[in-house]
Amino acid sequence: MNKFNKEERLCSKKSLDLLFKNGSSFLLYPFRLTFLFSEEPHQYPAQVVINVAKKRFKHAVDRNLIKRRTREAYRQQKEALLYSALANRKDLLLLSLQFIGKEHYDYAFFEKKLANALKKLTSQFTADENN
Repeated sequence: MNKFNKEERLCSKKSLDLLFKNGSSFLLYPFRLTFLFSEEPHQYPAQVVINVAKKRFKHAVDRNLIKRRTREAYRQQKEALLYSALANRKDLLLLSLQFIGKEHYDYAFFEKKLANALKKLTSQFTADENN
């Protein structure tokens, strides 16, 4: 299950509006994660959207490179770090990964930082679950 299928991408305008209006967020440089649990029917435990600001990176080539690296890092780590923590939940996790860094980084940096961000995310919603 090391794929990133269409069903795992957050494309719905309604869900995106809901996520950004009602979601919780935190910052772990170079990512801002916004998340919300939804009662929608789902095939996968999480749906993700990846954003890179046009204001920071004017050229589409640069934005696409960052999105590709982020997507690949997420694809490699979602099963171990995210889906295992969501296994006992019935609702769908809506997740936004916004890249807010100011420069280009290599893939190893993305991998390390995204792993830290996903660990913090899982610790946040498991702490909320226990309260």
